[in-house]
Amino acid sequence: MDSITKGKNHLAEIRRTLHLAFPVMVGQVAVFSMSFVDTVMAGRLPDKEISLAALGIGGAVWSSMLMFVLGTLMVVQPSVAQLDGAQKKREAASQTRQALWIAVTFSIPYWFLCYFSEPFLTAFRIDPAIVPTAAAYLRAMSWGAPGLCLVFLLRFFSEGTGHTRPTMIYGVAGALLNIPLNYVLMFGKFGFPALGVIGCGIATSIVLWLQFLMLLVYIRTHRHYEPFELMSRLEKPDLKEILELLKVGIPIAVAIFVEGSLFVGAALLIGRLGPVPTAAHLIAINFAALLFMIPVGLSSAISIRVGNAVGRNDHDGARYAGLIGVFLILVIQSISAALLFFFPELIVGIYTTDAVVAPLAVSLLFYAAIFQYPDGLQIVAAGALRGYKDTRRPVLYMIVAFWIIGMTLGYQLTFTREMGPAGMWIGMIAGLSVAAILMLLRFNKTSKQGGLAPAG
Repeated sequence: MDSITKGKNHLAEIRRTLHLAFPVMVGQVAVFSMSFVDTVMAGRLPDKEISLAALGIGGAVWSSMLMFVLGTLMVVQPSVAQLDGAQKKREAASQTRQALWIAVTFSIPYWFLCYFSEPFLTAFRIDPAIVPTAAAYLRAMSWGAPGLCLVFLLRFFSEGTGHTRPTMIYGVAGALLNIPLNYVLMFGKFGFPALGVIGCGIATSIVLWLQFLMLLVYIRTHRHYEPFELMSRLEKPDLKEILELLKVGIPIAVAIFVEGSLFVGAALLIGRLGPVPTAAHLIAINFAALLFMIPVGLSSAISIRVGNAVGRNDHDGARYAGLIGVFLILVIQSISAALLFFFPELIVGIYTTDAVVAPLAVSLLFYAAIFQYPDGLQIVAAGALRGYKDTRRPVLYMIVAFWIIGMTLGYQLTFTREMGPAGMWIGMIAGLSVAAILMLLRFNKTSKQGGLAPAG
């Protein structure tokens, strides 16, 4: 056993970590449940195969930009955590106000990519039967992009202060609002036209802006944030400060984008196989991604714990927090893998009973069970490294793991060996496994060296 763990109160650290992680986990699951509900409702539309495929392709494009924005703004979380640990609360708020300009700027290309997606989809040789519906869905979603960027900003500020409950509140509220809005707009209830997946996109955009308003009011009125004085003024852009944030944030963004683009690329490539494989893949990846929200929440908690310890110059505590995260993720992912392995038919039945789509989706869930372990380990290790602001080397690891190994192998197995969607899933498993090994080795090295210099 690592000497750092001797004499430590493991249960106390687990409780502290889960206290931070649980609201984020619930919030992440709630946020992703919007996609889950969207998929289930799309499976009940008259043109369910086209609707599910369009939702999957549209979601992949939406996610490609989301990952970059999410990653860049994620720098707010460890920055605020380190400054809060160093008792520099007003400096933490100042950095967040500068990050606001990043959020506003990034919302513009996000909107543009989604609104004008049809030429991109056509160029990628997506099945022509899917393209018009997928493009219309993305146009509806585009109006929610600025709201989403602002949600990320406020969320990561709050989490960096050690207050993760707002993530749960806005997530659950958004999920609850999404259901009736989807019902009305997708199926044409209470006098509204039946808009199908376009209605789903409109509903999501409305929910994103309402979530931003919820977070804004919460942070403005809750006493926890008073020492930070976040909303005391609006600062002009400080190019030096913004560049410092981007120096750490861009590598995080690229790393998350590279990881996310593996799944986006897989969805787009499988889209070449036609509506049935695309729909089956969407079901399997949608449920796997729902489970993935739990390790994402844990990763955020580990980043906060590590960052706060680094800010206090407690490097032994930072390493210990990371090791506890590794232990917890192994337990959590074992439960997720068991669920996917033993109950695939039950899971698929939630989405569809189609005699063609369902069996293929069931077979893909077995692959999803396998990749729970490497996927969980790599995301937790990445969270620990973010706490150290060690973000540059992991980018190289992810490029090698996800694209040089994962995507190359997946493409070869899918199209050259003609294994269909199963080939792409094997490629994803390989890429995630390599990423997990490299990220864990990097965490071990960084934490033993005491990490990088604390903020401030």
